[in-house]
Amino acid sequence: MKDLAQIKERIEQLRAAINYHNYRYYVLDSPEISDAEYDLLMKELKQLEAEYPQFLTPDSPTQRVGAAPVEAFGVVEHPYPLLSLGNAFSKEELLAWYTRASKLVAEQQFNLVCEHKIDGLAVALTYINGHLATGATRGDGFRGENITQNLRTIRSVPLSVPKEAPPRFEVRGEVFLPKAGFNKLNQERAEEGLPLFANPRNAAAGSVRQLDPRITAKRPLDIYIYMLGYAEGKATPPTHWETMEYLKSLGFKVNPNNSLFTTIEQVEQYHHTWVERKESLAYEADGIVVKADSLELQRQLGSIGHEPRWAIAYKFPAIQGTTRLIDIGISVGRTGTLNPYAILEPVSVGGVTIKQAALHNEDDIRRKDIRIGDTVIVQRAGEVIPEVVGPVASKRTGQEKMFIMPSHCPVCGAVAIKPEGEAMSRCTNAACPAQIQERLEHFVSRGGMDIRGIGESQSAMLLREGLVKNVADLYYLKEKKEQLLKLERMAEKSVTNILNAIEKSKERPLSRVIFALGILHIGEEMAELVAKHVGSIDRLRNASREELVSIPTVGPKIADSIVAFFKQKENKDIIKRLKDAGVRLEEEAVRPEELPLAGQEFVITGRLETSSRQEAEARIKALGGITKDNVTKKTTYLVVGVEPGSKLARAQALGIKQLTEEELLKLLEEKA
Repeated sequence: MKDLAQIKERIEQLRAAINYHNYRYYVLDSPEISDAEYDLLMKELKQLEAEYPQFLTPDSPTQRVGAAPVEAFGVVEHPYPLLSLGNAFSKEELLAWYTRASKLVAEQQFNLVCEHKIDGLAVALTYINGHLATGATRGDGFRGENITQNLRTIRSVPLSVPKEAPPRFEVRGEVFLPKAGFNKLNQERAEEGLPLFANPRNAAAGSVRQLDPRITAKRPLDIYIYMLGYAEGKATPPTHWETMEYLKSLGFKVNPNNSLFTTIEQVEQYHHTWVERKESLAYEADGIVVKADSLELQRQLGSIGHEPRWAIAYKFPAIQGTTRLIDIGISVGRTGTLNPYAILEPVSVGGVTIKQAALHNEDDIRRKDIRIGDTVIVQRAGEVIPEVVGPVASKRTGQEKMFIMPSHCPVCGAVAIKPEGEAMSRCTNAACPAQIQERLEHFVSRGGMDIRGIGESQSAMLLREGLVKNVADLYYLKEKKEQLLKLERMAEKSVTNILNAIEKSKERPLSRVIFALGILHIGEEMAELVAKHVGSIDRLRNASREELVSIPTVGPKIADSIVAFFKQKENKDIIKRLKDAGVRLEEEAVRPEELPLAGQEFVITGRLETSSRQEAEARIKALGGITKDNVTKKTTYLVVGVEPGSKLARAQALGIKQLTEEELLKLLEEKA
């Protein structure tokens, strides 16, 4: 039998920890742990209180929704509590919730609505006689902070509703800061020397809880309404899905990614889809919310404690964690950049053990005030590349050390410089071994010359054995076949495959060669655009800065980079040897006026779903089209994405032709 005194002590420890983190999260807007770590603390406490109900007390964190309101705002009493959601972290836990709910209402199956669980701040908006009367935070679920004036500054919050709306009703929604707005806000704070927000939720909470509404008004906050709290004086639809459609008709913003399903298997598939696609969202989301669609079923199921039985949050795999920063290392990139990276105590984030993470550059380290020895928050950006979000300053001991960028390259020892206006320090040695290997790996990559069979280990081995000294040497390896066969893991078949892949790569288009050369600031799309305009590597090599700037989307920075690349003797020699080896270095150039979209102006409004706006604009420009930010009489097409803005009304008034995203892609494919 377990020692009850130890159980009680553990429960008290968990409560103290959760209360502390609630205060950091809800009151100070300065979290110290990730959502996943917080969820684990709450889950353990709930389990212990369920097993030992004699230790359950009314002031336990499990018995309230959030932290108490800040008194400076004034208090709003919620007529109906704003409940918090229980969590499911696996398919089995989701199915267990659904099975319990089904048994409680004696139904085998019922319709379910799925919504994104946006990482923002829950609010309640009350409308009386067609006008916004009050706006309040969730608070502790029963009383919230009166932030009406701040919420009025959010453009997606209706200040009034149509006459057909109920005379008195409440809607509930999530205020959030879109990713783009969050990044811009942090950039502005960095320039002003202010501390950076840890995440969009933190930023949204800090924005709506300003005592001065003018500060809130400057921040690009948004809101999605996720339910009707109550309505008086008029009947409303019988299901949640129909209610959301009804609220949309009244002018409220509802997430277009919401979906209605008939089976729990469809819910699981919806969750799986957004686990893979969530990085494409314009906002942060940490899971999905699953709700019984029938409002009558919701009433029958009721709630237990402060959690509704009719809804649950099905979380995405955790992508954040905290650990100690042991040291900061330096890697050297193919363009000579000195790239700092974090050496961490191993930490599991989303099922992956992370030992190293990106730190971007020296300025970023300074802005975030990251120090060696800090406890830091780590996240998997894009669910793949780990990065350090920032330090947990409250856990500092005084032993932490400031990072100093080395004055010399850690690989070759050459002097490192930081060019004016650039964020990165660079090694000055063009023959630096680290740069050569990085350049070689880039050259053979799929986006470059796509030479299969030569990866990181093979590149290192070829350089180590002196078989290649630069990328051009690859095309002369057939003369060294016997030496290749003597290398580790280089049998007859693998060597033959590599040599065949090298030979095949000679026919890659000019754009691939330009990209593979690794010219600073030249990505795949820019390389394709430049290739179409110059037609040959010789014309590119001899082009003046002025000629290069005349190419659409090529600015002074890119032009200077191209000119500087071809001034280096080593690069000239590489081009000559590529030409001698038979690599394709020219193609038919296309004059700008001959491009299929020449003279046509495009404006994009709303969010594109299959590509980013930058990608779409690059494709338009590559075909000779012009992209603009505003609709005018000269606009040829308005491309209408999800949630279009005021540009749509302007285009309709001017009679501008509109294209859906699908129609734009079809047009681009036809003209390519």
